[in-house]
Amino acid sequence: MKQPQFAGAKSFGLIAGPLLFFLIILLTPENILTPEAWKVIGIALWMVVWWVTEAAPIPVTALLPIILFSITGVFTIDEATAPYANKIIFLFMGGFMLGLAMERHNLHKRIALNLIKKTGTNPNGIVLGFMLTTAFISMWISNTATTVMMLPIALSITSLLNVQGTTDKGKQRFALALMLGIAYAANIGGTATIVGTPPNVAWVGFMDTMMDFEVTFAKYLTVGLPVAIIMLAITYFLLTRVMFPNKVNRLSESSQVIDDQLKELGKMSKAEKYVATIAICTALAWIFRTNLNSWFNTTLLSDALIAMAGAVAMFVAPLNLRKGEFLMEWEYTKNLPWGILLLFGGGLTLAKAMEKTNIVQAVGEAMAQSNVNQFVLILALCAFMLFMTEIMSNVALTVIFIPVVLGISVSLNINPMYLSLPVTLAASYAFMMPISTPPNAIVFSSGMIRIKDMIRAGFFLNIIAILLLAILSKTLIPLIY
Repeated sequence: MKQPQFAGAKSFGLIAGPLLFFLIILLTPENILTPEAWKVIGIALWMVVWWVTEAAPIPVTALLPIILFSITGVFTIDEATAPYANKIIFLFMGGFMLGLAMERHNLHKRIALNLIKKTGTNPNGIVLGFMLTTAFISMWISNTATTVMMLPIALSITSLLNVQGTTDKGKQRFALALMLGIAYAANIGGTATIVGTPPNVAWVGFMDTMMDFEVTFAKYLTVGLPVAIIMLAITYFLLTRVMFPNKVNRLSESSQVIDDQLKELGKMSKAEKYVATIAICTALAWIFRTNLNSWFNTTLLSDALIAMAGAVAMFVAPLNLRKGEFLMEWEYTKNLPWGILLLFGGGLTLAKAMEKTNIVQAVGEAMAQSNVNQFVLILALCAFMLFMTEIMSNVALTVIFIPVVLGISVSLNINPMYLSLPVTLAASYAFMMPISTPPNAIVFSSGMIRIKDMIRAGFFLNIIAILLLAILSKTLIPLIY
């Protein structure tokens, strides 16, 4: 989450949010939108102010729709609370629990070390190994947790070069490429799957509730994975060949570091094998869900059902029945980011209100009259999302902005996929600032990255990402959808 960027931000936001709400509903003309629509806009602005300034915790702000929509008469309390139990939220909850089980039993670390071991001792190969490993693990568990796990391993490698305090430009550039590569790979890897990053889940929820279109895990993978691979390749090339090329000799000692950490893990435990089996079965069920439903002539299986089945399996799979030991205990779910689930609920409720009061339709019609070129429109929307998420929570921005993008798509008679999916992906491609994403902040804390280096590399990646996503909208997405 982002931190307030100026002194007194919280105090200012605490007052400015509700004040803006009351000014909106008291001073706005009724001939443009209905009174109910202005109430929704006022509530949305209140939430945006609190999200940007973090006047209240971001998940707490996401609870405002329950109170304010009920009080203002936009929704009944039943209507206001229903989106907080949307099936998409349970899909993400299940994914979170699978990730927690992998973390608890160190399966993710074993996977990481074995993947890195295969990349050899060439400095650029080490960077590639860390990036590929980070991206792969981030597809399934929190990008924050992935980065936290990968950073100490990377620091062990850089310590071999005595990077801290060295004046050797080659070593410094290697360390920069390695640290930034981990952060950027965590951000990019999360976009490869629906459960990899919160904005993806929010977008799937909007497509389901607003467009009545179900985006399956497998269908999303056909777009998300290729785009992630392309963006990862571009990032690796930019970091190691253009921005921070190095002439460091082979690091034969790096293999010893990885071997030592693998030795410390020991042989694969019974718990790790169980977690791996359940995780693989869940992933395969997601990928082949349509085929399974077809084979058994049913529509029973859904991505959310599979996710919850996998999660429950983690809690009931016995390690030692006599001692009452299972793969997961409920106490461990204190590490589950419950606040993100509330944020989804608040976003879905807000989107439902914007749709009910025709705000989305009005914005779309206004855009339709502008006769803007579709490719230019995609570039502008992706640029707005990407650069805004440099300073604001990408989840909060997604739940505010994607319903508007969907409205624009409908009014311009454009397939909603062509606009909304690239814009959603743009929410995860903030590379410039330490505050932009948790992975950026984590690697910045290593002390090996100057902010000007992150801004310089991140700016070029941001521009490349915007162009890539716009091209994606005109090529791969129409081909698949």
